[in-house]
Amino acid sequence: MKNLIMCMFLITTTIQHQEYDDLELTYKSVPIATINHDAFTSSLTDVPIIKESMVAELLDKLEQQINTEPISAYINDQNEIVSGVVGIMVDRDRLTNELYSYFINHHSSTLEVPTMTVYPRVSSELLADLHVKLIGSYVTYYNQSKSERSHNIYLATEAINNQVVFQGEVFSFNQSVGKRTVEKGYLSAPIIIKGELYDGVGGGICQVSSTLYNAVDRVGVKIMERYSHSRRVPYVPPGRDATVSWYGPDFTFKNNLNQPILIRAKAQRGQVNIRIYSSEVVNVKK
Repeated sequence: MKNLIMCMFLITTTIQHQEYDDLELTYKSVPIATINHDAFTSSLTDVPIIKESMVAELLDKLEQQINTEPISAYINDQNEIVSGVVGIMVDRDRLTNELYSYFINHHSSTLEVPTMTVYPRVSSELLADLHVKLIGSYVTYYNQSKSERSHNIYLATEAINNQVVFQGEVFSFNQSVGKRTVEKGYLSAPIIIKGELYDGVGGGICQVSSTLYNAVDRVGVKIMERYSHSRRVPYVPPGRDATVSWYGPDFTFKNNLNQPILIRAKAQRGQVNIRIYSSEVVNVKK
């Protein structure tokens, strides 16, 4: 692994001071950075003055190099549970203390970067417990020949698939799906604005949010935010839709049940099929 940082300053001064060895940072016993004591401190006093901004910049770069996000467990298309993957995070507080100790006391010339394990939000054990009891479901239908709209529906459905909503947690459709952009693969398709049809990136995803609304509403969760379109839509009964827009309406609900719930969503062969699962001991509020 190439050195992330190499600070080699040649300092010419009339002030006499002690010379320090460089501090070598390692990760998994492999050198990744070399820290020059004088580059990070000022020797205007007997006690070194540490340049905090340089230390913060160093920590940021180390995090970019080392940190890895955990990956939650999920259920694949074969209905098999795929185990999650733990992440790694630089122990910023501990590393800061170690660096300051070096700058002030010069205790060591080599330092293994301390890290912490970050566990996935959803484990395979949790999924196994949740994927037991079907507590709600809903199906809507779309025209597959409208390829752009069908594509957008597929992307939005995949975005909410395998989402786990814990007790007391609020689910936001917009936050879960994210901003609908061309860069993320969304295409232009008809959308409803003030009762009129226009083409817009992400057109069609309101069918996904509406299907989800009808699935979870039957479970008895608390609907926090839900708006109907300004004109009737064909895929749900009147008043049973949930329009969404990145800069406008959102669909949100709070899981006020006694157990987490699992969203399983699939768009294929002209159907949006959303099922809501939980554990065997869930108390569904009908």
